Amino acid sequence: MKEKTVVANLGIILREEFDGWAILFNPENGDGFGTNQIGVFIFKQLDGKNTISDIVLGLKTNCDDVPDNAKKYVQAFVDTLLEKGLAGEKL
Repeated sequence: MKEKTVVANLGIILREEFDGWAILFNPENGDGFGTNQIGVFIFKQLDGKNTISDIVLGLKTNCDDVPDNAKKYVQAFVDTLLEKGLAGEKL
C-alpha cells in the first residue's frame, strides 16, 4: 500500500528563532504552534512529494542519534499538524 503524502498549509507562517525553536502561525485563526528544530525540518519536508518514510530517511541522513522507531514519532507529529490545520493530506 502506497504511503500518503502530506503538504504544509501554504498560509502558515514559519518563524524560526535563534535558539532553534520556531513558531508555526496561522494568520486565519491566530493560532500558534511551537516546535523545535526537528519539527521545523519535518514541516519543511511537507511538500506533497515526501512520504513519512522519506522524511525519516532525511532525518537519519541529516541528524545524529535518530532512534529506530523515529517513524512513529514523525507520524505523530504530522498527525498533530493535520489536526491543527497546519498541513493537509495530498489528494
